[in-house]
Amino acid sequence: MKVHVKAFATFREVMDNQVDMEFPEGATIRTLLDELTGRYDGLGKLMFADPKTLRDFVNILKNGRNIHFLAGLDTPLDDGDIIALFPPVAGG
Repeated sequence: MKVHVKAFATFREVMDNQVDMEFPEGATIRTLLDELTGRYDGLGKLMFADPKTLRDFVNILKNGRNIHFLAGLDTPLDDGDIIALFPPVAGG
């Protein structure tokens, strides 16, 4: 299956803005993130507090829906999904 990934803000500093990836059936958001963090140096430190826990306020959207409201990192991927990666944002 093919999935399209879009990176925003500081994630763009360590990875491509957009990337198409292919996965076997049964892949999850966790599978996708494992692949991305292996491919792009520094991405893991930006995304994860520890190897299994996303940093606070990192938002990952699957077709516009936050995975926090789906199955988290175990959210299954489907052919044609668009995954958006947003780092924590601060401002005032």
